[in-house]
Amino acid sequence: MQFDFRHKKFIVTGATSGIGRVTAQLLRASGAEVVAVGRNTESLASLQLETGCQPLQLDIADSSAIEAALSRVHDIDGLVNCSGITLLESCLKLDGDDFDRIMAVNARGAALVSRHVAQRMIEQQRTGSIVNVSSQAALVALEDHLYYCASKAALDAITRVMCLELGPHGIRVNSVNPTVTLTPMAQQAWSDPAKRDPMLQAIPLRRFAQPLEVAAPILFLLSDAASMISGVSLPVDGGYTCR
Repeated sequence: MQFDFRHKKFIVTGATSGIGRVTAQLLRASGAEVVAVGRNTESLASLQLETGCQPLQLDIADSSAIEAALSRVHDIDGLVNCSGITLLESCLKLDGDDFDRIMAVNARGAALVSRHVAQRMIEQQRTGSIVNVSSQAALVALEDHLYYCASKAALDAITRVMCLELGPHGIRVNSVNPTVTLTPMAQQAWSDPAKRDPMLQAIPLRRFAQPLEVAAPILFLLSDAASMISGVSLPVDGGYTCR
């Protein structure tokens, strides 16, 4: 399906790699203006050169920097929260600083960016859509994924609350919950065959997702084709969570 996002402007966080980068590329190919947010200046520069995205360097874990950075962005029609980090560790080795760092990016940062974007949209009487890139880890327990599961479950809760509160302003809020997606982060996390193969066997389609297969549903949720869809956590998981 082809989407027409001409005369629309979106912010995409985590746009320097993986799902975020592909989402930014697809939005630009569909006519949208895109503000690409990330930490890596070189990756942002290459994305700008490749697609014409407007780069914005920002670490969303830095709460004090969000307001200042995004205050320069105007006329927003939507947001994709794609920034995410992970650390694999047994619950018996739980570390408070690591827990806080992952929650700061995957949950708190997404919530604060969404708050700013929603406030600006409401002030300008603009309706639109926010899509949070969550995970199947929000829906099921995965071994050694306590930090990640907790942060993505929190992100799904943020989605539901914002759906409830922003709906009256014409702002829809949804999550996509992909299975293992072959981004650089996932390739590292699932490189061990002893871990990878059982997961593949648990996915009815018997394969991991490609970033494009997650970015396309994101565009659907941003589009008017999803105009009555809000508050959902949409598995993009090859059937993994059907069990």
